[in-house]
Amino acid sequence: MRAELVIDELRIGWTEQMEIAESKAEWELLSWDDLQKMKYSWSVACEALRLLPPILGTFREAITNFAYEGYMIPKGMKFDKSRFQGQGPAPYSYVPFGGGPRMCPEKEYARFKILVFMHNVVTRFKWEMVFPDEKMIMDPVLIATKGLHIRLFPHQSSSS
Repeated sequence: MRAELVIDELRIGWTEQMEIAESKAEWELLSWDDLQKMKYSWSVACEALRLLPPILGTFREAITNFAYEGYMIPKGMKFDKSRFQGQGPAPYSYVPFGGGPRMCPEKEYARFKILVFMHNVVTRFKWEMVFPDEKMIMDPVLIATKGLHIRLFPHQSSSS
C-alpha cells in the first residue's frame, strides 16, 4: 500500500469538510449537527482505527486466503472506508473501543475529537508529502517506511 493512498482518502473528504466550513461564519464553531454530517470523514477514521487500533490485540492482515464460517477472507489488506458506510461492519468485527457492556465510555468523545481535528486540518491547511513515493508496510501494524512526513501550508485567508 502506498502512503499517498492514505493522504488521498483525506483529500477526498475535503469536499465534505469544505461544505460544512462554507455554511458557517468565519468565527463560528462546529456544532453537533455538523459532526453528524461528517459521514465520509468518520468512515476514513474508522478504517484507520481498524488498521491501527488504540490498543493492539490482533494482527490486521491475512497471510493466505481462507474461509471462515462461510466468509472468504482474502490474503492481504485494503484501506476500504466503504466498510463503514451503510449498515457498517458486522457486530464485533470492528472493536477499537471494545464492545458490549464494557465498551470504552470515551468512544463518542474520541469521535468528536477526531472529527474536529480532521475538519481543522482539511479546511485550514493544504499539504504535500515529503516523500511522495513512500510505502506502507505491516510490521506488525501498518507503518510508513519513512515516517509519513508531510508539509502543511495554511490556506490563504480571504481577509488577508
